[in-house]
Amino acid sequence: MGREFIELFDEWSSSYDETVAGESLEYKEVFHKYDHILETVVNKSGNVVLEFGVGTGNLSEKLLLKGKTVIGIEPSKGMREKALKRNPKLVLHDGDFLSFPKLDKEIDTIVSTYAFHHLTDDEKDAAVGHYSQLLKKDGKIVFADTAFLHESDKKERHEKVKKQGYLNLLRDLQTEYYTTLGVLEDIFKKHDFDISFEKLNEYVWLMEAVKK
Repeated sequence: MGREFIELFDEWSSSYDETVAGESLEYKEVFHKYDHILETVVNKSGNVVLEFGVGTGNLSEKLLLKGKTVIGIEPSKGMREKALKRNPKLVLHDGDFLSFPKLDKEIDTIVSTYAFHHLTDDEKDAAVGHYSQLLKKDGKIVFADTAFLHESDKKERHEKVKKQGYLNLLRDLQTEYYTTLGVLEDIFKKHDFDISFEKLNEYVWLMEAVKK
């Protein structure tokens, strides 16, 4: 459920914002146009938003500034502390994509950035199935995350990163559960969503799924 990575994110919470700002050469391409990616998710979101993987609260802040109601879910204590310091009014719960408190509001959009890959493909399937029950017709899932066109694309990316000498990034790509657009398309369609993809940088795709 991604909770195997909590210790890593507790440690990363102190330097996460520097990483996404492009200060790490190794991860620069992954977070290229980071602000634009967040803005794209915000602009495609409705008024009452459930956000998974809040992190330090970068996306939450943008959603709140647009006047949206945001319910945040984040498993890392270190990240939650950072997010609440930035956004004291944020409603934020300990939880993850598959395990979170019962909601007291009807939501119209579920969002996440740079986090869905913490789930295995089977867990992604279970999560989207759950969200299908939470959302009414025309409700949306708007995720931005690293994904690959197909398995060959994934292997080519691993080789490129290895040649660049980015061994930490290579380990991340090989350890976490990055998947392909075909797998994602099958999952969303299985649970009655119309799904579209838009490439936002060399690693990140926008996934916009609308409940039928």
